[in-house]
Amino acid sequence: MCDDEVDVNFKEIILQTKDLSSQVIPLEIKQRISKEKYHDKVSKMLAHIQQGDLYEANFCMEFYAENAIIDPLDKFLKLNEISQPPFAVFFKNNHQFLLSASPERYLKKKGELLVSQPIKGTSKRFSDPIKDEESKNNLATDPKERSENIMITDLVRNDLSHTAQKGSVQVTELCGIYSFMQVHQMISTVTSRLDYQYSVVEAIKKSYPMGSMTGAPKISAMKIIEDLEETKRGLYSGAVGYFTPNGDFDFNVIIRSILYNQENQYVSFSVGSAITSLSIAENEYEECLLKSKAMREVLQ
Repeated sequence: MCDDEVDVNFKEIILQTKDLSSQVIPLEIKQRISKEKYHDKVSKMLAHIQQGDLYEANFCMEFYAENAIIDPLDKFLKLNEISQPPFAVFFKNNHQFLLSASPERYLKKKGELLVSQPIKGTSKRFSDPIKDEESKNNLATDPKERSENIMITDLVRNDLSHTAQKGSVQVTELCGIYSFMQVHQMISTVTSRLDYQYSVVEAIKKSYPMGSMTGAPKISAMKIIEDLEETKRGLYSGAVGYFTPNGDFDFNVIIRSILYNQENQYVSFSVGSAITSLSIAENEYEECLLKSKAMREVLQ
């Protein structure tokens, strides 16, 4: 698609959404599960961990509003203004919109090099520089946050090994701390070199779904997540990206994202946290609320 075509399509989206501004009404955002029910479900997840069914699982909860009339493009621009993420996406499919302010890269290919950067570990930002630095340092040294990141990093190493040249899988950064507008995040970087016998599509298929949004072991975690989560994730926790003409690609992880069905007037966003043996239900709940802050602020 040429630049002129992109410009025309974007103008069409602006025209289609611009006339919604006069119709916008306040949204009543609801939680799909109560705080008490969330605690109960985390307790069940911890029981699975104690029984040896899994080591870690990413447990998610949905926030939603019905009879929602919003201007998708306006909300997307506001969301990214306050978040300033590296992997933002505005995607329109007929009457369905994805407004994504994702900070996480799922998988990138450049030449034969594959790069995955799982996020596991979150702490709050503060306007006070001293408190903010303290929050950042606490994240870097927190045993629970480090353990959840390391477990998923190891899972990603295993995922990439399925299509990698022998001996090429490396962890180039472990538990690095990166600051975004809303939160501090712990990010690791895993790389490999794609074996010539595998296609670019196979590189994605053999590593998807991403470990940061599932858990370890991946299959067991997915089964338990399916049983305990109240709603289907849909596009949330999936990936959006692009391919270049020469076969390179870059895909994000769909988190910190708003989903809007204009036809059904239904808007939702989901957040989650990693449950490990060191998890405290109340802390995990507070982490979910922290991650939901930007999306709730934009919608309300």
